[in-house]
Amino acid sequence: MIIKSAVFEKSSTKISECPTGHRPEFAFIGRSNVGKSSLINMLTGQNGLAKTSVSPGKTRLINHFLINNEWFLVDLPGYGYAKVSKSMKAEFSKIIQNYIAKRENLSCLFILIDSRLEPQDNDLEFINWCGTNQVPLVLVYTKTDKLASRDFHENRKKMELKLSETWDEMPTSFSSSAVKKSGRDEILDFIHFVIHDKVTNN
Repeated sequence: MIIKSAVFEKSSTKISECPTGHRPEFAFIGRSNVGKSSLINMLTGQNGLAKTSVSPGKTRLINHFLINNEWFLVDLPGYGYAKVSKSMKAEFSKIIQNYIAKRENLSCLFILIDSRLEPQDNDLEFINWCGTNQVPLVLVYTKTDKLASRDFHENRKKMELKLSETWDEMPTSFSSSAVKKSGRDEILDFIHFVIHDKVTNN
Protein backbone atom coordinates (compact mmCIF):
# COMPACT_ATOMS: atom_id res chain seq x y z
CA MET A 1 0.00 0.00 0.00
CA ILE A 2 1.21 3.49 -0.88
CA ILE A 3 0.27 6.27 1.54
CA LYS A 4 -0.73 9.24 -0.63
CA SER A 5 -2.29 11.33 2.13
CA ALA A 6 -2.51 11.23 5.92
CA VAL A 7 -4.37 13.99 7.72
CA PHE A 8 -5.55 14.50 11.28
CA GLU A 9 -9.35 14.20 11.42
CA LYS A 10 -10.28 14.73 15.08
CA SER A 11 -9.72 13.85 18.72
CA SER A 12 -12.50 12.30 20.79
CA THR A 13 -13.00 11.71 24.48
CA LYS A 14 -15.60 8.99 23.93
CA ILE A 15 -16.93 6.73 21.21
CA SER A 16 -19.99 8.90 20.51
CA GLU A 17 -17.67 11.70 19.37
CA CYS A 18 -15.76 9.54 16.87
CA PRO A 19 -16.18 10.20 13.13
CA THR A 20 -19.41 8.98 11.58
CA GLY A 21 -19.61 6.85 8.46
CA HIS A 22 -18.37 3.39 7.59
CA ARG A 23 -14.68 3.79 6.80
CA PRO A 24 -12.65 0.89 8.22
CA GLU A 25 -10.49 1.71 11.23
CA PHE A 26 -7.14 0.27 12.24
CA ALA A 27 -6.29 1.19 15.82
CA PHE A 28 -2.88 1.20 17.52
CA ILE A 29 -2.36 0.71 21.24
CA GLY A 30 0.38 -0.35 23.63
CA ARG A 31 2.01 0.19 26.98
CA SER A 32 3.29 3.62 27.85
CA ASN A 33 6.51 4.50 25.98
CA VAL A 34 6.28 1.53 23.60
CA GLY A 35 6.97 3.73 20.57
CA LYS A 36 3.42 4.04 19.26
CA SER A 37 3.66 7.60 17.92
CA SER A 38 6.99 6.85 16.25
CA LEU A 39 5.50 3.79 14.56
CA ILE A 40 2.46 5.74 13.32
CA ASN A 41 4.69 8.48 11.93
CA MET A 42 6.88 5.89 10.23
CA LEU A 43 3.90 4.11 8.66
CA THR A 44 2.42 7.34 7.29
CA GLY A 45 5.73 8.90 6.31
CA GLN A 46 4.95 12.06 8.31
CA ASN A 47 7.27 12.73 11.23
CA GLY A 48 4.92 15.11 13.03
CA LEU A 49 1.56 13.42 12.47
CA ALA A 50 1.34 11.69 15.85
CA LYS A 51 2.95 13.64 18.68
CA THR A 52 5.88 11.87 20.31
CA SER A 53 6.93 12.55 23.88
CA VAL A 54 9.43 11.36 26.46
CA SER A 55 6.64 11.61 29.02
CA PRO A 56 4.53 8.42 29.23
CA GLY A 57 0.81 8.77 28.75
CA LYS A 58 0.95 11.58 26.18
CA THR A 59 -2.02 10.21 24.22
CA ARG A 60 -5.15 10.77 26.30
CA LEU A 61 -7.75 10.89 23.53
CA ILE A 62 -8.95 8.76 20.64
CA ASN A 63 -7.14 10.35 17.69
CA HIS A 64 -8.38 9.67 14.15
CA PHE A 65 -6.15 10.16 11.10
CA LEU A 66 -7.70 9.81 7.64
CA ILE A 67 -5.45 7.81 5.31
CA ASN A 68 -5.81 8.07 1.51
CA ASN A 69 -9.34 9.37 2.12
CA GLU A 70 -10.20 5.68 2.50
CA TRP A 71 -9.56 4.43 6.03
CA PHE A 72 -8.78 5.68 9.51
CA LEU A 73 -5.64 5.05 11.49
CA VAL A 74 -6.63 5.43 15.16
CA ASP A 75 -4.18 6.34 17.91
CA LEU A 76 -5.58 5.10 21.22
CA PRO A 77 -4.55 5.99 24.79
CA GLY A 78 -2.05 3.49 26.11
CA TYR A 79 -2.14 1.28 29.16
CA GLY A 80 0.29 0.46 31.95
CA TYR A 81 1.08 4.06 32.90
CA ALA A 82 3.74 4.53 35.52
CA LYS A 83 3.07 8.17 36.45
CA VAL A 84 -0.66 8.84 36.38
CA SER A 85 -3.26 8.72 39.12
CA LYS A 86 -5.60 5.79 39.70
CA SER A 87 -8.57 7.88 38.61
CA MET A 88 -6.84 8.79 35.34
CA LYS A 89 -5.94 5.14 34.73
CA ALA A 90 -9.59 4.23 35.22
CA GLU A 91 -10.65 6.99 32.82
CA PHE A 92 -8.22 5.81 30.13
CA SER A 93 -9.31 2.20 30.67
CA LYS A 94 -12.97 3.13 30.15
CA ILE A 95 -12.18 5.04 26.95
CA ILE A 96 -10.16 2.13 25.58
CA GLN A 97 -12.64 -0.61 26.47
CA ASN A 98 -15.65 1.28 25.12
CA TYR A 99 -13.93 1.98 21.82
CA ILE A 100 -12.56 -1.53 21.32
CA ALA A 101 -15.71 -3.35 22.42
CA LYS A 102 -18.30 -1.11 20.75
CA ARG A 103 -16.75 0.52 17.70
CA GLU A 104 -18.29 -1.29 14.73
CA ASN A 105 -15.81 0.25 12.26
CA LEU A 106 -12.82 -1.36 13.99
CA SER A 107 -11.25 -3.73 11.48
CA CYS A 108 -8.13 -4.62 13.45
CA LEU A 109 -6.36 -3.63 16.66
CA PHE A 110 -2.56 -3.45 16.52
CA ILE A 111 -1.13 -4.15 19.97
CA LEU A 112 2.43 -2.89 20.28
CA ILE A 113 4.95 -4.89 22.31
CA ASP A 114 8.38 -3.57 23.35
CA SER A 115 10.76 -6.13 21.84
CA ARG A 116 13.45 -5.31 24.42
CA LEU A 117 11.41 -6.69 27.30
CA GLU A 118 10.41 -10.13 28.46
CA PRO A 119 6.62 -10.73 28.60
CA GLN A 120 4.90 -8.04 30.68
CA ASP A 121 1.83 -8.86 32.76
CA ASN A 122 -0.19 -5.87 31.55
CA ASP A 123 0.51 -6.78 27.91
CA LEU A 124 -0.61 -10.35 28.51
CA GLU A 125 -3.71 -9.26 30.43
CA PHE A 126 -4.73 -6.85 27.69
CA ILE A 127 -4.13 -9.34 24.87
CA ASN A 128 -6.15 -11.97 26.70
CA TRP A 129 -8.97 -9.47 27.37
CA CYS A 130 -9.11 -8.75 23.65
CA GLY A 131 -9.15 -12.46 22.88
CA THR A 132 -11.99 -13.06 25.31
CA ASN A 133 -13.95 -10.26 23.66
CA GLN A 134 -13.16 -11.58 20.17
CA VAL A 135 -11.36 -8.41 19.07
CA PRO A 136 -9.46 -8.88 15.78
CA LEU A 137 -5.86 -8.15 16.69
CA VAL A 138 -2.27 -8.20 15.51
CA LEU A 139 0.90 -7.92 17.60
CA VAL A 140 3.67 -5.53 16.56
CA TYR A 141 7.06 -5.87 18.23
CA THR A 142 8.64 -2.41 18.33
CA LYS A 143 12.18 -1.03 18.74
CA THR A 144 13.84 -4.11 17.25
CA ASP A 145 16.87 -1.97 16.38
CA LYS A 146 17.60 -1.56 20.08
CA LEU A 147 18.69 -5.15 20.73
CA ALA A 148 20.50 -8.05 19.09
CA SER A 149 18.43 -10.26 16.80
CA ARG A 150 19.12 -13.24 19.06
CA ASP A 151 17.74 -11.43 22.11
CA PHE A 152 14.65 -10.29 20.23
CA HIS A 153 13.81 -13.81 19.07
CA GLU A 154 14.32 -15.07 22.61
CA ASN A 155 11.88 -12.48 24.00
CA ARG A 156 9.42 -13.24 21.21
CA LYS A 157 9.57 -16.96 22.00
CA LYS A 158 8.92 -16.25 25.68
CA MET A 159 5.89 -14.13 24.75
CA GLU A 160 4.51 -16.86 22.49
CA LEU A 161 5.07 -19.44 25.21
CA LYS A 162 3.07 -17.35 27.69
CA LEU A 163 0.29 -16.75 25.15
CA SER A 164 0.10 -20.46 24.37
CA GLU A 165 -1.30 -20.94 27.89
CA THR A 166 -4.50 -19.17 26.81
CA TRP A 167 -4.39 -19.10 22.99
CA ASP A 168 -4.87 -22.14 20.75
CA GLU A 169 -3.28 -20.31 17.84
CA MET A 170 -0.82 -17.43 17.93
CA PRO A 171 -2.06 -14.02 16.72
CA THR A 172 -0.47 -12.65 13.57
CA SER A 173 2.62 -10.63 14.46
CA PHE A 174 5.09 -8.23 12.86
CA SER A 175 8.44 -6.85 13.94
CA SER A 176 9.27 -3.20 13.41
CA SER A 177 11.75 -0.41 13.91
CA ALA A 178 10.76 3.21 13.43
CA VAL A 179 14.45 4.10 13.14
CA LYS A 180 15.20 1.60 10.37
CA LYS A 181 11.67 1.78 8.93
CA SER A 182 11.45 -2.01 9.05
CA GLY A 183 8.03 -3.66 9.13
CA ARG A 184 6.38 -0.74 7.32
CA ASP A 185 5.57 -2.54 4.07
CA GLU A 186 4.38 -5.68 5.86
CA ILE A 187 1.97 -3.79 8.13
CA LEU A 188 0.59 -1.60 5.33
CA ASP A 189 0.18 -4.62 3.04
CA PHE A 190 -1.74 -6.37 5.83
CA ILE A 191 -4.07 -3.37 6.17
CA HIS A 192 -4.56 -3.29 2.39
CA PHE A 193 -5.43 -6.99 2.42
CA VAL A 194 -7.99 -6.58 5.22
CA ILE A 195 -9.66 -3.65 3.44
CA HIS A 196 -9.73 -5.48 0.10
CA ASP A 197 -10.99 -8.69 1.70
CA LYS A 198 -13.80 -6.80 3.44
CA VAL A 199 -14.86 -5.10 0.18
CA THR A 200 -14.77 -8.41 -1.69
CA ASN A 201 -16.93 -10.17 0.88
CA ASN A 202 -19.56 -7.39 1.15
